[in-house]
Order: sequence, then structure tokens, then C-alpha cells
Amino acid sequence: MKIEQIYTGCLAQGAYYIESNGEAAVIDPLREVQPYLDKAEKDGAKIKYVLETHFHADFVSGHLDLAKKSGATIVYGPTAKPGFEAHIAEDGEILELGNLKIKVIHTPGHTMESTCFLVSDKTGKELGLFTGDTLFIGDVGRPDLAQKVVAELTQEKLASHLYDSLHNNIMPLSDDLIVYPAHGAGSACGKNMSKETTDTLGNQKKTNYALQSMSREEFIEKVLDGLMPPPAYFPENVLMNIQGYESIDNVLEKGLQALSPEEFETAANETDALVLDTRDAQSFAKGFIPNSINIGIDGSFAPWVGAMIPDIKQKILIVADEGREEEVVTRLARVGYDYAIGFLKGGFESWKNSGKEVDRIESISVDEFAKRMENDADLKVLDVRKKSEHFSEHIIGSENTPLDYINEYLAEIQKDETYHVHCAGGYRSMIFISILKARGYENLIDVQGGFTAIKESEKFNISDYVCPTTML
Repeated sequence: MKIEQIYTGCLAQGAYYIESNGEAAVIDPLREVQPYLDKAEKDGAKIKYVLETHFHADFVSGHLDLAKKSGATIVYGPTAKPGFEAHIAEDGEILELGNLKIKVIHTPGHTMESTCFLVSDKTGKELGLFTGDTLFIGDVGRPDLAQKVVAELTQEKLASHLYDSLHNNIMPLSDDLIVYPAHGAGSACGKNMSKETTDTLGNQKKTNYALQSMSREEFIEKVLDGLMPPPAYFPENVLMNIQGYESIDNVLEKGLQALSPEEFETAANETDALVLDTRDAQSFAKGFIPNSINIGIDGSFAPWVGAMIPDIKQKILIVADEGREEEVVTRLARVGYDYAIGFLKGGFESWKNSGKEVDRIESISVDEFAKRMENDADLKVLDVRKKSEHFSEHIIGSENTPLDYINEYLAEIQKDETYHVHCAGGYRSMIFISILKARGYENLIDVQGGFTAIKESEKFNISDYVCPTTML
């Protein structure tokens, strides 16, 4: 018997592989399914089930491709109405997997079809609870997403359902049960998730704020308090997961068209494709194709693509480090961006060597930044971290213009003014500057290392620290 968590850091997402006596199940798989097929082959097992805890919003699940390639049955909980063949299990139904039994527990709240899967061995001992987005470590699933898809639902109604699901279906279970959630810290599916990705249910009963003794009204207030708007791509991903989508094999075939600089330039000029440069921030700053935007692959790539590119059907031309093109196309597809139409063969160096136009962004060290602030008391500083990060600690006099809401702040940023821009470490500031530069803002300067380096230098007037949880 094997239970394996397959955690993907950039999405803060946990998929699970369970194997017993030659039969396997995969819970909430990612879009690229070959790793699950390889695991089953290595174990000499047949994938019998693809178990979906709900219709995901933050990523496109691999359920369709995995079922097609393995012959597995896709399983959803009660009330799910997918646009493809699947088994809609009843509440309390038992699924047999080798020597294991998997009990279906309907837990509406995060979404109405949300379901947990309780795994027991042949003696009846309960081993693990796969909670999807119903229960996280330190948090519970936000109850405001399904209302974006089903008009008659409200976040208050969903929170009330979640209260019942937790108190009636989850909390009565044994304390030594291991909780296996679908997400950890960094996911937008909750607000207070722990960096830990598993825990005992007993410990969660002691430490998780949402599992403490309180009335329904208190629970609803606490769960809804402090929720930030979800990324714009979430409803689109939900619809793809409900209705179906193109095979990732086709998406990769289209996206992995190698284009010479001339072909790349022609494609950019003749289509409405966005040029997405996925190199690290400092490499991008030193030289890039004019009007391209930078979202580095070595970071929270997929969520920031979803937040910054409003149209999920946007055609995309890719600039990547050589050898990482397939990784980029795959990670775009994880969040439903299936319209990559090719990549620059040879990377940015081939563009530069062809003699084509190159743009740059000024990026300065913290020491240089300190000198400039010392010499100019009116230096304009934009802090593009989240509101809670800025609230917690910031350069006194800086303006908070969170990258998440870049469009809301455009009117406040003057094209004829010079701004020095920082985030926490340099990843988000380059995204911010690249987007504005593509819109004609020429006077934005990046501060290398962001607030981390700023604070470590001890050369700046920093506000007193405030715990960001006081904002919740």
C-alpha cells in the first residue's frame, strides 16, 4: 500500500497517488499526466480511479487525459454535473481499491460538489482523509468562488454549507486521521494556509481557527473576513474543468513550434500575440524584445500569468531559456492558457545576434538606491507588494501600488515622472515595470533584491513592524 503526495510549489497544489495490490487512484491530478502513468507502470499497477474533490478554479485538472490514457473512471461527488463521462458518487458510497476502501464524503461549502475521500485499510482502520479545498492545514476553503459560476449562490450560503460539512462530516472523525489537503501556503484558494502540507485531524481541531467552537454566524463572519478578490482566471478554469478541454498533447504540439527571429517577429506583427519572456528578472532587464512582458518561470509563474493576462485565450509567443520551452508551455496549460503559438529558437541571444531592436530596463543596487534617496528627498518610490506586506513594513514615504491591481493604479502613475520600483525580492517589480513599459511608461527603475535587500542594508527609514495578520 502506498500513499504519495505530489506537491507542485508554484501552484501550492497537492495531487495524490494511492496504490494497493495492483490498483491505483490519482486524486486531483495536474494537467500533465505522464508522471502518474509512470508511477503506475513502475508499481505494476492499473489506475482504476481519477478522484476529483471538486471543480478546481486555480488550475486545470488532468482528469480527462489521465482517464483516456489509463482507462480509469473519473469520480466526482454528489451534485457534480460534468460535460463528459464520469461516475457521480453518492454520499457514503464505498469505492474498492486493491485492499483499501475509499468512502465518499460529500462536503459542500467551498463548492456545492466538494467531496472528501476517506481511505481505510482492509481491517477498517481509517488512514487518511483527502480533503480537497474543504479543509486545509490552518484554514478552510474560501466560500466565494462558486458564486462566480452559479448565480443563485452567495458566499454566505456557501459558508453556511461549509459550517455544516465541517461540524457534521469532518470533525466527528478520529483525531489520528491524517489530513491530506489540495493546497498549502501561497494558494489563493484560502487566506491563512500553513506551509505544512499534512497534519493530523486532531491537531487541526486544536489549532485551525475554523474548527474552534463557535456559532454558525461567527463562523461565517470569520471565514469571509479578509478575503481578497480571486484571480480573474479562476472562473475560466472552473468552466474548463466542467466542460472539458483540449488534450495537453495538442497544446504542446502547437506551443512548441520553434521560430527563427524573423518568423517570431512576423508572428508577433501579424497576430495579436503577446510576447512573454520567462527568463529571470535581471537577465530580462539587460535586454529584451520591445513590448514583451516578463514573468519568470522560476517563481509563482502560473498564478501570475493568470493574474496579469486577462484573456485565457490570448495567443502567446514565448521567449525562454534554451531547453525550458516545454516547461513553459506545460505550466501555461496548467492554468488554461492553451494558445501558445511558438517560441523563439535559440532564445533571446538569437534575437540579439540577428541585429533586431532590443530594449532595456534600468535596474540598480540597493546601495545606489540609498544614494539617490539621500540626494533627493522627493524621490518617488513604488512598492508593488501586496497591501498586507506594505502594511506590515515599508519604506516611509513609499506608495503602495500592488501588482495584483496594476490597472487600478495606472491613472496615478505619471509618464513624465521617474519612479523607483521594488517588491519583496525583485520578481514582481520586473513584471510590473515590463507591463508599464509595454504601455509607454519609460521612467521606471527597478531596485534589485527588493524589500529584503532594502531592509538588510539598514540604510533606509523603515516603518515599525506590524503583524500582517492584524489585517484579517
